Amino acid sequence: MPTKKHYYDIISIFPQTIEPYLQASILGRAQTKKIVEFKAHNLRKWTHDKHHQVDDTPYGGGPGMVMMIEPFDRAIRAIRKRGKKNRIIFTSASGKLFEQKDAKRLSAYDQLIFLCGHYEGIDARVEKCLADESISIGPYVLTGGELPALVIIDSVVRLLPGVLGKEASLEVESHTEHGLLEYPQYTRPATYKWKSYQTKKIETLNVPPILLSGNHKTIEQWRNEQIKKRSQI
Repeated sequence: MPTKKHYYDIISIFPQTIEPYLQASILGRAQTKKIVEFKAHNLRKWTHDKHHQVDDTPYGGGPGMVMMIEPFDRAIRAIRKRGKKNRIIFTSASGKLFEQKDAKRLSAYDQLIFLCGHYEGIDARVEKCLADESISIGPYVLTGGELPALVIIDSVVRLLPGVLGKEASLEVESHTEHGLLEYPQYTRPATYKWKSYQTKKIETLNVPPILLSGNHKTIEQWRNEQIKKRSQI
């Protein structure tokens, strides 16, 4: 049975800053495998003046420029796929804080469309009328919505079947479904001599002995304890 393709569209005035990340590593391979299709769209394409203006001065006065509703509306109408389960997301510092459960929820959609602001902001009608929801990746302000869009896409795509592989997907499902953080992991060498950057002293960094014991039952117990500790349960 062929894998259902998911579509992720980002509307921005700086699409060239988005594309390199989407083409690299796991996201790039997911697109090569035709599990996903990424497209970064230049908002200026949907303007109708010779200067391709996407912003204007704010009503009521104030500093900076505000991005207009019309180009976003025209862009959404052009790229929204009919017959697909769509979700339009406005990235905003004032939006709902993004969590793992949101990534799982959004992975069920056929198409996600991200509206990325810049400058002083976006006409409030874009968020209120055009978007299905507003999402924030943290209580801070960025220069634009491109980074939040990439963060959300990265988190969502890795949950799609076939992206990480069967074993990795089960790992993600078991540890993140209830908001739990993964246990710490180690690899060779078991002992590492390290010179502290602060004290300049030589320290010995060892892998926890229990992981070298070969006792899978106690290792599993240790890992579960670490999950609870990291997740502050």
